[in-house]
Amino acid sequence: MALRLPLRQTLRASQSRAPIIHQLRAATTSSLPKDTPASRRRSITVVSDTGQVPWKSLSVGEKAARTTQQTFNLGLILLGVGLTGTVAYVLYLEVFSTDSKVAVFNRAADRVRKDPKCIELLAGNDGMRHTKREISAYDRAGVEHIHMHFYVEGPAAKGTVNLHMSRMPGQKDFEYRVLALDVPGQQRVYLENRDGEKLDQRKQGKMFGVRWN
Repeated sequence: MALRLPLRQTLRASQSRAPIIHQLRAATTSSLPKDTPASRRRSITVVSDTGQVPWKSLSVGEKAARTTQQTFNLGLILLGVGLTGTVAYVLYLEVFSTDSKVAVFNRAADRVRKDPKCIELLAGNDGMRHTKREISAYDRAGVEHIHMHFYVEGPAAKGTVNLHMSRMPGQKDFEYRVLALDVPGQQRVYLENRDGEKLDQRKQGKMFGVRWN
C-alpha cells in the first residue's frame, strides 16, 4: 500500500532538494577544461613556426622562437645577396670587362684572323680552331703583364700565336708588347713587336759596346 504524504510535506521535500542539484551542476561545469584556441594549437618552435599565429597570441618562449627564426631567415637572404654580388663582380672582371682575359684573347684572335699575312699562311679562317694558355703576373716595378699563347688551325696549316701585353700602374688599358704568329717552316709574322723595336733602337745607339749620342 502506497504511503501518501500531505501536499505541504511534498512541496517542502522538493524545495529542499533543488539547491543540491543546482550546486552539483555548477561544480560539474566549472571542473571542465576550457575549449579555447590556445589550448587546441601546438606550441610554436623555431622549426614548426609558420607565422599563422598572431604575435599577440604567442607566449614569451614562442616569441623568442619566432624572432630567432626570422633572424636566421634574414641572414640567409643577406648571404645569398652577397654571394650573388660577388659572383657577378668576378664574372664581370673575367668575362665582360674590356681588360678581362677573355676580352684580351678575343681581340688578339680576331686580329690574327683578319691579318692578310696570317690568312695567307693559314689559307683562310674557315674552320679555324684555337685553344689558349695564359699567365698573368706583376713585375717588381708593379707593371702587370699578360703572357698568352694559343693555337690556330686552318685548312692548310697550323700555327701558334704568342701574345705579351703590359699595363703600367695607374694605366687604364693594356698595351701590346708582342703579338706574333709562328707557322712551322715559315718566318714569324709580327702584328705587334714593341719589345723588338726597343731592342733595335738600343742596338742602333751602340757601337763597339759604347753608346754614341
